[in-house]
Amino acid sequence: MVQLLTMEISKVLRLNSVRFGLLILVVFPLLWSYAPGIFKVYGFYLVSGFQVPALSLLSSMEFLLPLLVAIVSSELLGMEFTHGTLPTILLRPVGRSQWLLAKVLIVALFPFLILLFFLAVSMVAGLPYGYEAFVGGTGLGATGLLGDGLLAPGGAFRELLRAYGMAAFSLVPVSLLAILFTVVLKSSAGGALATMSVLVVMQLLVVFPWLEPYLLTTQLSAYITPDARMGWVVTLVALYCTAFAAVSVVLFERKDF
Repeated sequence: MVQLLTMEISKVLRLNSVRFGLLILVVFPLLWSYAPGIFKVYGFYLVSGFQVPALSLLSSMEFLLPLLVAIVSSELLGMEFTHGTLPTILLRPVGRSQWLLAKVLIVALFPFLILLFFLAVSMVAGLPYGYEAFVGGTGLGATGLLGDGLLAPGGAFRELLRAYGMAAFSLVPVSLLAILFTVVLKSSAGGALATMSVLVVMQLLVVFPWLEPYLLTTQLSAYITPDARMGWVVTLVALYCTAFAAVSVVLFERKDF
């Protein structure tokens, strides 16, 4: 399994979608750091470097990051269909479920790696504003951007770590859903498109209040969820992950390639 995981990691690093995505994530925080119209849109001025990563996350979790995660996850499996390498791989003395499980583990880890990179480049982009104590909030805590007085650097950084960690965790089901659709459709483009289509439809289902708490798209805002509801969110996201991964493995075992 270790050898399989190593191989899949090397494949991820070679994907063009990953390289392009990393470039986008480098440029994105710079836009927030120096955007002249930020006051007009958000009604406040940046006063601390801690607010740059916060705004980067707030503005990218609705579409950009789910799209990037869906594309990379679909491409990691879909490339085997596109290049016709899957039949050859399945001839090796490795079980189908074990081979797919390696990909599942990598795409489950990918959101954490990409969010860690995003946090790092956002912190670098916020350097001109400094990382001293400031009056206000990061935008990711319970008091939002206004804050409740003087916020120490340690407290601000903890808010960022908590938010980015929860954001990565909430993106894992998106990765696994992309794998599931890629197995079903045998296409990376189809898997990514189907995943994003499901997310768009789920966003429209907010008109049903009784259904909204269970939607996958609702969990994408877990990074700003109060601690009192965090247990429910973690449980629901874990159930989504388990279901998507299990169905993917079962379908992959039964498909004829």
